[in-house]
Amino acid sequence: MGFARTCSVALVGVEGVVVEVQADLEPGVAAFTLVGLPDKSLSESRDRVRAAVVNSGAEWPQKKLTVGLSPASVPKGGSGFDLAVACAVLAAAERVDPREIADLMMIGELGLDGRVRPVRGVLPAVLAAADAGYRQVVVPERTAAEAALVPGVSVLGVRSLRQLIAVLTDEPVPEEEEDPPQEGRPDPMLAGLSVPGLGLGAGILCGADGASRVPDLAEVAGQRQARKALEIAAAGGHHLYLKGPPGAGKTLLAERLPGLLPPLTRQEALEVTAVHSVAGVLPPGKPLVDAPPYCAPHHSATMASLVGGGNGQPRPGAVSLAHRGVLFLDEAPEFSGRALDALRQPLESGSVVVARSAGMMRMPARFLLMLAANPCPCGRHSQFGEGCDCPPAAVRRYQGRLSGPLLDRVDLRVRVEAVTRAELTGRDGAVEDTATVAARVREARERAAARLGATPWKTNAEVPGHELRTRWHPLPGALAEAERDMECGLLTARGLDRVLRVAWTVADLAGHPRPDADDVAQALQLRTGVSRGVPAEAGAR
Repeated sequence: MGFARTCSVALVGVEGVVVEVQADLEPGVAAFTLVGLPDKSLSESRDRVRAAVVNSGAEWPQKKLTVGLSPASVPKGGSGFDLAVACAVLAAAERVDPREIADLMMIGELGLDGRVRPVRGVLPAVLAAADAGYRQVVVPERTAAEAALVPGVSVLGVRSLRQLIAVLTDEPVPEEEEDPPQEGRPDPMLAGLSVPGLGLGAGILCGADGASRVPDLAEVAGQRQARKALEIAAAGGHHLYLKGPPGAGKTLLAERLPGLLPPLTRQEALEVTAVHSVAGVLPPGKPLVDAPPYCAPHHSATMASLVGGGNGQPRPGAVSLAHRGVLFLDEAPEFSGRALDALRQPLESGSVVVARSAGMMRMPARFLLMLAANPCPCGRHSQFGEGCDCPPAAVRRYQGRLSGPLLDRVDLRVRVEAVTRAELTGRDGAVEDTATVAARVREARERAAARLGATPWKTNAEVPGHELRTRWHPLPGALAEAERDMECGLLTARGLDRVLRVAWTVADLAGHPRPDADDVAQALQLRTGVSRGVPAEAGAR
């Protein structure tokens, strides 16, 4: 009788659970039993592992074989357990010393020829292994760079099971030649890293050469107020709603918002990379996502695709793919009302909890929401020079698709007018580029970070209203106009808190130590759409 064990990781959403893979050999009729709540793809590993072991030159034990995955109460799925199962079987058969694999963490899929194929979610799996105290991991060679992002962990990248056996037995490591990729065809070894037909429009905006490309704000004609709202949103992490006719530049502005955000910190980059790795949208050849992501799902997206879900174990949705970046909902009134209202919880908490019959998981979802909408179905409502063909009831019904509770969580609401000929031809004056505005955003964030240094919050939008009212006071009398609006019913209590947050961001952009009446007036104007006699550019000067 032989027994051996090693370890792997089961992913529950974007969090990993360490799984002990045990193999037991007993005399009896040759059979292979896999227990421990495996799903269909994991159950099929019995055939993959057997073929991979035989084709790697090792002998398959002709005994009663039982492989257990512990803890048995945790659902397990995917093909990432193949490598651990194969090594546990070989150790139980004494082809490999069981002591050599007892403290190893193994992640990888096996091909029938013994090659080790990459799988999704290597980064969160290695993070879970490091948290559990493991310091040595074995992963497919293609994902070794991703695993090496975790500090304090020694990573061994292998191309085949034959190579791993040689390393564990101190034998010469054979050279494994990779099949050269055929021109015009995708690399089959990378197929396991992506999800076909994901259709979420998630990821980093890239150029034709695959490098990260930041669209320039100078390409947007006119829209001074919307540009200022974009700057304030980036500086304070405030949600933004643009309403205006088709062709005014709402989508152009949204695509340039990620370029105004500061680069991700190391911790934020690891969070974003972990989500993208699990979802299968990690950019090829870029193991670490260091720029804020941009996710723009189509308005036909379901609630599950927005907040996460799916059959079996829930998967990250658009709100998690936009974590630490921008979630842009174009034609927002066309989205399902249930899907839009499902955003209310992550907008407040910065995370989303998805419960399914197979389990419950919490996924990060701290994103900057940007909504865009036409004023009516035809898009010409209240536009000078053109008539609107929509009856008043249709206009009210269209505008009412965005619920009050959702809009109450949006700090900035800006009316976008059609671009004039002078603006389009550039005769109305020079416009600022992304680098110039991003520098002001970075300075404003540094001021906010210095003020919030001893707190768990990083941006003004994250600070609870109670803390703002009791710890950081604006100048005396600055909130008088906002308090009158609240008494008149124009602002809710949440709305007043959000006006105060925006006022602090406006003050940070202007270099004011505390918000004054003009800063609050501009915040009110950007939230209510009612002119307060303050120019849109006042906050930047």
